[in-house]
Amino acid sequence: MREMVKMIVVLTVLSCLSGGVLAALKNSTQDRIDSQILKFVKGPAIEKILPKASNDPVSDRFEIKIDGKEKNFFVGIYEGKPKAVAFETKAGGYGGEMGVMVAFNINTDKIKGVSVTTHNETPGVGARVETAEDFKNQFAGLDISADPKVKKDGGSIIPISGATFTSRGVCAAVGKAAETYKELQSQIKEKVKTFTK
Repeated sequence: MREMVKMIVVLTVLSCLSGGVLAALKNSTQDRIDSQILKFVKGPAIEKILPKASNDPVSDRFEIKIDGKEKNFFVGIYEGKPKAVAFETKAGGYGGEMGVMVAFNINTDKIKGVSVTTHNETPGVGARVETAEDFKNQFAGLDISADPKVKKDGGSIIPISGATFTSRGVCAAVGKAAETYKELQSQIKEKVKTFTK
């Protein structure tokens, strides 16, 4: 019995130590991880939906706290003035959660562009959401009050063939982004005023 208690104590101590080491390692590398995600995952999506900006939208960003968490907003400057802002929202697709970057024209309050950052969709089917420009281009020009839905659900968005669930996920993420933009519109417009080139 004594040996068993001794073994449990030793295993508990080892578990706590290794858990502490892993937590410390994660904390010490978190900034680097965030930087890599920004550069290689979010960066390309931002560049696609804020093309020809005179600034670097990945660098020119600000944060707003939403539900206790800081959310990044990326600013696109055109003709010397901030004219667009992009941020990421998430929604469920066929294979799980998808990240969708949505850009808004702050002068017209319309969607400027949509790009998928992360997904676990089926290769060759739902994964086409990353490259299906015809599908993503349908969102450009939609007003922030629009509720994007696929045609099967009574909307105007033509889904990717064979990937209706994935298409619904993108619609949900874009709708969520539009709601966030509407709620934070005054804060966003105030913060982008500080960016000029």
